Amino acid sequence: MQEADQQERHEIVVIGAGPAGAIAATLLQRRGHQVTVFERQRFPRFSIGESLLAHCLEFVEEAGMMEAVRAAGFQEKNGAAFACGDRYTAFDFRDKFSPGPGTTFQVLRSRFDQVLADEAVRQGVRIHYEHEVVAANFDGAQPWLEVRDLSAGSGAATAAPVGAPAPRRISTRFVLDASGYGRVLARLLDLERPTHLPPRRAIFTHIEDHITAADFDRQKILISVHPEHEDVWFWTIPFSDGRCSLGVVGAQEKILAAPNADLMATLRHWVDGAPNLRRLLANAVWDTPANTIGGYAASVQSLHGRGWALLGNAAEFLDPVFSSGVTIAMHSSKLAADCLHRQLGGETVDWAKDFSVPLMRGVNCFRTYVQGWYEGSFRDVVFFEKAQPQIRAMISSILAGYAWDENNPFVAEHERRLRMLAEVCRGMAETAAT
Repeated sequence: MQEADQQERHEIVVIGAGPAGAIAATLLQRRGHQVTVFERQRFPRFSIGESLLAHCLEFVEEAGMMEAVRAAGFQEKNGAAFACGDRYTAFDFRDKFSPGPGTTFQVLRSRFDQVLADEAVRQGVRIHYEHEVVAANFDGAQPWLEVRDLSAGSGAATAAPVGAPAPRRISTRFVLDASGYGRVLARLLDLERPTHLPPRRAIFTHIEDHITAADFDRQKILISVHPEHEDVWFWTIPFSDGRCSLGVVGAQEKILAAPNADLMATLRHWVDGAPNLRRLLANAVWDTPANTIGGYAASVQSLHGRGWALLGNAAEFLDPVFSSGVTIAMHSSKLAADCLHRQLGGETVDWAKDFSVPLMRGVNCFRTYVQGWYEGSFRDVVFFEKAQPQIRAMISSILAGYAWDENNPFVAEHERRLRMLAEVCRGMAETAAT
């Protein structure tokens, strides 16, 4: 281990080079700070969370990355479609209540994350790939981390390679943890706490979709509900190259009843039970092995402390149903970058007031609609056929990611408004049925 006077020193350290890390690092670098990112994996690397929300592009624009993202040729996205049996509805993000972009992209995350990381480097951010943070201390005058270089030896960023050098100590003025599902500081500082969301599991793959149906809109994510198991839903995310991401989500014990089950066979079994997907994917080529992730919902005791803050999935992750993960990640990056810039400039910053409280307003709004989806109240709203245009525009804004716009009544009073609207939609639907 290096002695204290030989420690590497970095002004700001970001853990993780995904969207949260790349955006936070670049926003700070553009304000004159020196930012170093340590990323455990080698890019490009696979990730889900491929259907972006429109609100994301505000942060991409502010970070000076929009030109590169547009040039990458990603599939344009203008909304979200929902299907269950014979029912179908679609929300166009351009017909929304909140200001801001009304279109976004559906992306291969390996490519998208690489574009953001490369743009961060172009603007002066230093990124060290295959570097793992293995220890952290925030008790002294300045925080320090221990970082292990995983690139020596085997070259696999899964464990310390045989013969790899010992971790080196790095001191810094502040640490932003954008490590995603790795949740580095949450583990090292014992911050994790149980989430109130029940455990769910997803099985997913990429396919060559060969969808020719005229009623399929490649500019929208398609969220399909299983006609017999309403707590089971599917995502279909078209890419610009004729392929799509396909996944099924539901209660952990239901989706994957046997731990050693064949994942592809299980996924295809669930898809075959959804007539709309069976029809759309009749000519698909299932050419990529399926994968699975479960127990992904997470929460922590605190989003910040002296010398550190948690961004995106490193702190809170809800559920993939409305693609809120990357949006929450980027929004947290913007809030944290603003707070940290002021603090390093000598201001006294109230991180609770200016970071965690405003961030959680949007997170809790999303949480209400995620819970409403699984409980059925939000599904009643989504599939209601006679909704007033203004109300649909307000709901469209939330689906587009604008869960922090408290001018929207369905954001400002999300629990009460959703409950009341669901009751009205359910009552009118029952009356029409009789």
